[in-house]
Amino acid sequence: MFASIFIIVVSLILFVYWFRYTCLLILSAQNAKNYAPQVATANQLNFLEVRSELMQEAPNSPLEKLHRALDRDYRVLTYLLQHAATYSVSGRSIEERILMLDYQVMRVWYAVTRGMSSTLARRALLEQATVVNHLANAMGERVAVSARV
Repeated sequence: MFASIFIIVVSLILFVYWFRYTCLLILSAQNAKNYAPQVATANQLNFLEVRSELMQEAPNSPLEKLHRALDRDYRVLTYLLQHAATYSVSGRSIEERILMLDYQVMRVWYAVTRGMSSTLARRALLEQATVVNHLANAMGERVAVSARV
């Protein structure tokens, strides 16, 4: 009995470690061309401003307002990725699915930490902004590829 519980706990810890490492690896990858600014402008998204404000480490910035802006941008981008004419037949890539799950995990982490530590809450929002930036770049790549075809 103890051995089974130990194996389950260790497996869960390793899975969480793998998931976090994979998310950070995907987010750190640089693309040849960054389409996120064009997608943000075309769809009136605020994630670039939110990201730059979070990187400034301004202690008086309203985190809840930034969180709402990121959630709005995330909903718009996931809708566009799902319903755009350039939507791939195979559906979302595994990277996009992992990042969407990471966004939801960071959303919960923000809710847990916002009352305890503004630094941890700020980091969660920054990772959410980075995920939204990555999704916007994926949307821009799809549009660029379909325009070339």
